Amino acid sequence: MNASEPTDAMPPVPAGKSQSKFPNVAFSGVTFQAGSAAVDSSTIMAALVHQLTGSSLAVGAVTTILRVGWLFPQLFVGFFAERRGSSLRYYAMGGFGRATCIGLLALILLIGIGWPPPMLSFAVLSMWTAYSFVSGIVAVPYNDIVARWIPSEKRSSLLATRFFGGGLLALGVAALADVFVGNFLFPTSYAAIFAMASLLMFVSSTVFIVMGEPEKVSGSQGRGQESFANYLREGMTVFRNDRQFRLFVYAQWFGGVVLMAMPFYIVYASTVGFNLEEVAFLLIAQTTGALASNILWGWWGDRLGKGSLLQAIAMGRVVPPILVLTIGWLWSPTPQGLLIAFLGLFFVLGALANGLTIAVIGYLMEISPVEKRPSYSGYFNALTSPAFLFPLLGGLLVSATGFTLVFSISLAAAGLQCWYVYRIRST
Repeated sequence: MNASEPTDAMPPVPAGKSQSKFPNVAFSGVTFQAGSAAVDSSTIMAALVHQLTGSSLAVGAVTTILRVGWLFPQLFVGFFAERRGSSLRYYAMGGFGRATCIGLLALILLIGIGWPPPMLSFAVLSMWTAYSFVSGIVAVPYNDIVARWIPSEKRSSLLATRFFGGGLLALGVAALADVFVGNFLFPTSYAAIFAMASLLMFVSSTVFIVMGEPEKVSGSQGRGQESFANYLREGMTVFRNDRQFRLFVYAQWFGGVVLMAMPFYIVYASTVGFNLEEVAFLLIAQTTGALASNILWGWWGDRLGKGSLLQAIAMGRVVPPILVLTIGWLWSPTPQGLLIAFLGLFFVLGALANGLTIAVIGYLMEISPVEKRPSYSGYFNALTSPAFLFPLLGGLLVSATGFTLVFSISLAAAGLQCWYVYRIRST
């Protein structure tokens, strides 16, 4: 680990406890990853909304809604979890709530077969919005509970195990999704996919909640009756005075701009001749990329440091926009070449997405003081949430100018994120 990187100030978790909970956390993560793959915003959901609406703006809204919904509740959850000195009840609310929302989305697609397309589209996006915001309740308690159960030197390996196992299971999910799309009429095929996702999310939440949460360490028994206004003022003080935290926020802002292009890779593929009925192949490629990279990311984060992993992933994020611009500018592939090119692209996207999650969660745990970890998670995600409106802007730009500008902006933002991560590590 780089000497300039922060270290976790948390007292060591007793070995027996950390080892006994590692499988619980990992299995819960595995089943959630497989379930979330079945509702992936850049493949399954993007393809569904594109077929329902034909609108680039609506496709861009899918990722924007997911990111903003995920981040928005965390400021409030951080306050209440720290005030009460307990996180598990909030995990239960978010975990079971998001599984229910996906189940209801499946039901909407099943009973809405004869609805007018605008009505069905509105219902789908409304339930997707509910899912996104309810999901956001989970993040703060998950980070807090996992950081208290699992010591720092095992966290990257834990997350890599979660993504590796989830990737294996997601390959089966993708294979079933291909069967559903190939054998059921639209949108019944997507209803079956979402029903499968809902079941996996229910299993994930149950396993995690049964595990429970450890007692708070001395000095972190909750905020008592502190007001929300004081909590917000403390957040601004943290942002001003904690340089690493502030630079991390800036880096994540540019990371949000990189995601502007994410939902449009699959839409761009369809415009240059890729058949959307083969969307499951892209999901398989994305899942395989995530799966193949996990051992590397887990080893890297635990052995070379969370900051080093964050820098490597930031550098890697320049690759996808370069690849897709190359396809558009320099190469006119055959249908077979097009399939190979986009399979490779989604392989890289999957690997980077997993690495980014492992790096960001791991680094945030490292720089957060033990007694204020829920607050730091809440502050960080609230401060970075506006950046995830950019996919919606991406939809407007695609509608007005085409794809090239969006992918070019994504490339520039990836470069700027690299620079900020470099500044964090040189602190």
